[in-house]
Amino acid sequence: MIPLSLQIILALLLDLLLGDPRWLPHPVCALGWLAQRLEEPLKSRLPLRQAGIAAVVLVVVASVVCVLAVQTVATRINPLLGDLVSIALLYSCFAMQSLRKHALAVFRPLQRGDLVEARQKVSWLVGRDTDQLDEVEVTRAAVESVAENTVDGVTAPLIFALIAGVPGAFFYKAVNTLDSNFGYKNERYLEFGWAAARFDDLVNFIPARISALLVVPAALLCHLDWRGSWRIFRRDRHNHPSPNGGQIEAAMAGALGIRLGGENSYFGKKSFRPYMGDGTKPLNRSHIQLTIRLMVMTTLLVAVCGLVIRWLL
Repeated sequence: MIPLSLQIILALLLDLLLGDPRWLPHPVCALGWLAQRLEEPLKSRLPLRQAGIAAVVLVVVASVVCVLAVQTVATRINPLLGDLVSIALLYSCFAMQSLRKHALAVFRPLQRGDLVEARQKVSWLVGRDTDQLDEVEVTRAAVESVAENTVDGVTAPLIFALIAGVPGAFFYKAVNTLDSNFGYKNERYLEFGWAAARFDDLVNFIPARISALLVVPAALLCHLDWRGSWRIFRRDRHNHPSPNGGQIEAAMAGALGIRLGGENSYFGKKSFRPYMGDGTKPLNRSHIQLTIRLMVMTTLLVAVCGLVIRWLL
């Protein structure tokens, strides 16, 4: 039997080495497919907010039950097979290498001076309009996306895996996938997506704050401004529409000495987000690489701290 701690380490190593191969079927895609298929049938039978609650319950329960069933069947066939299946499932929950590749896909055309391609690549990371962004705004979009997705794509599923193994990680991924599909404040999803958005806020509350706090020592290890990270985290972490998204963005803005937030455009409509950070250093494309470095170091610290706590307990 391979202990859970070692399974998590191996899954993280697989993510670092392989990333998210496009040819490999991804379980999270199945969660998104199920969520979308439930939308119209539930809307036709229940009031919108109740339908949204039902969608959350059905997708979350289905994901956890399916994972437990797969683990149980594999373990009964052979205990080692059960462990290998668990490692593969955990690996599918982590997106550190995928996030790194998407961010570098923005950095490289900026390095070549190809702003058109950089705008296109950053549009894969953010929901804002990108076709008119200059280099500084493309960089800001990429940095903000990497910072926020450090929690959603890496540290939060890692924390849930440390607490409850594969079912815990898939519980989190189900909630996060529901928010990605339904958590929009528009006419279609304002009521139906209410439960998905609120539940995502709830399950991210502690992981977002743990991750943001660990950005401070991560900044120290990366030879960045750890004092600035702590100061800006304390001052600006609530300057964000999400109760959780601003936590790590503020900590990273302080570590990098940059200013995040400002004016964005969504479907042609301007929207202003309060600033985070002092902006003592002008934003430039190198900050994308530094944000990636902070993301990796923060993830390693979350893993080390979590594994040590598991060992002590």
